Amino acid sequence: MDDRRRPMTENMHDHAHPAGHDAHHPPCSHEEEHAHTHAGQEQCDENGHHGHHHGHVHEPASYGAAFLIGVTLNVAYIIAETIWGLMAHSLSLLSDAGHNLSDVLGLGAAWLAHSLAKRAPSIRFTYGLKRSTILSALSNAVLLLLVTGGIVWEALTRLMHPGEVAGRVVMLVALGGIVVNGGTALLFMKGGKDDLNMRGAFLHMAADALMSLAVVITGLLIMLTGWTVLDPIVSLVVCVSIIAGTWSLLRASLDMALDGVPERINPDQVATSLRALPGVTDLHHLHIWPLSTTDTALTVHLVSATPAENHDTLLREASTMLAQRFRIGHATFQIEAVGDAYPCGASSCGIGASC
Repeated sequence: MDDRRRPMTENMHDHAHPAGHDAHHPPCSHEEEHAHTHAGQEQCDENGHHGHHHGHVHEPASYGAAFLIGVTLNVAYIIAETIWGLMAHSLSLLSDAGHNLSDVLGLGAAWLAHSLAKRAPSIRFTYGLKRSTILSALSNAVLLLLVTGGIVWEALTRLMHPGEVAGRVVMLVALGGIVVNGGTALLFMKGGKDDLNMRGAFLHMAADALMSLAVVITGLLIMLTGWTVLDPIVSLVVCVSIIAGTWSLLRASLDMALDGVPERINPDQVATSLRALPGVTDLHHLHIWPLSTTDTALTVHLVSATPAENHDTLLREASTMLAQRFRIGHATFQIEAVGDAYPCGASSCGIGASC
């Protein structure tokens, strides 16, 4: 193959290889040269073998203890709240218990996905099971909307046929919900900023803390006025706010499940930054998609005017720029000579193509 047309691939991984990795690397082919980056660089040496230049690898934070605490607290609170809700004939308490039940299921799904995402890649699942975090976030959004819809239906029924509600009991039990749900939400608040899976867990718990606060207000108002109709009215108001807050989670997780570019990444800026690299004259076949709620992959064909011996430098600069500026940790490049770029159809050119 002509050196000018020789594809060069660079894979950038966020994980470290196990001991003995060098022994399992085949020598670099004369037909295809590879350079890998693992928070540092790994490239072929002058003898045609792979060399390592490792940097620090930051693994995603572990939330195992947070999930355990959250599930335990919520199960205990569900039992207590259901009993008092039935005794007090309170839709607010029972709806709050329903949200807590959905939270336990949601936390369980998020916990499972968080654990599966840490599994090493296999022959069948070459990227591991990281995508389970996307499915978890999507299921959390759907579950929360379904439970909220059920509460809306019951609230409308209770609005037409109001019943007696023990305001004092409602208020006291819901105060405990603020502590349990609010405390659990705080466990996932930091992780929810960058991880959609953690955001789903946080939103679930924050929604229940809001519902508990509304229940306290409802109980106080019923004690002061005796208007039991306030019970379903407040439930409806809170449900509308929960649906509004959950919609963004549903949309973002659905986009990720369909391999959409993560919200935090502007694909036009990625294309512009790649074109600005020394020696890059154009690009095509640029694709960006999520591997999980925290990991992002990219593939691109770079058209370069630089000699083949300088391609290793271009690969390192491109991978470092993507990692630092866009937090894209799995990048694969193919370098093509000017005038010899592979043709691409409208369906495969990808982002920023100029074919």
